[in-house]
Amino acid sequence: MYSTSDLKRGLIIEIDSAPFLVESVQVSSPTARGGNTIHRARLRNLLSKQISDRSFRGGDTFAVPDVDRRPTQYMYSDPEAFHFMDAESYEQFSISKAELEWESKYLIEGIEDLRAVYYNGAAIGLELPNTIDLEVTETSPAVKGNSATGRTKPATLETGHVVQMPEHVEQGVKVSVDTRTGEYLGRAKS
Repeated sequence: MYSTSDLKRGLIIEIDSAPFLVESVQVSSPTARGGNTIHRARLRNLLSKQISDRSFRGGDTFAVPDVDRRPTQYMYSDPEAFHFMDAESYEQFSISKAELEWESKYLIEGIEDLRAVYYNGAAIGLELPNTIDLEVTETSPAVKGNSATGRTKPATLETGHVVQMPEHVEQGVKVSVDTRTGEYLGRAKS
């Protein structure tokens, strides 16, 4: 059993027979004597993908869901689904494109540190690495002297995802993107 003191970003808990991923937690301590500590959590239902904000009192407990994370390799996609292979058992499985709307912005061949989330033995989602390097495929030309300004421009990445980045970044350059927020982090190190 988990308690409210265990709540942290990335933890998966079970509420009403469904797995929830904790995306953020805020703790409020009471000012009056005898008051309970309140834990406000933003949760994402891993089955329905809906996000909800819930409040819990200090000492509330949660069931530990039957969740497993396994290394996975992205193989290919078709019009309905993305297809993957479990890196340990070599079993192939697919997840519909509707279920991976956010993750699809970062799926490319050869992606490393990709993990499939299994609930009761069935693949229900993906965990991406925190950052990924993608190539800029379309953007307006870089203007000489604009590297010192804080202005940004839209740029389309190789997956089709559009990101705001500094004006000095050119087409064909590899950049690092935060997969949690979708923001530009800088030029790729490699």
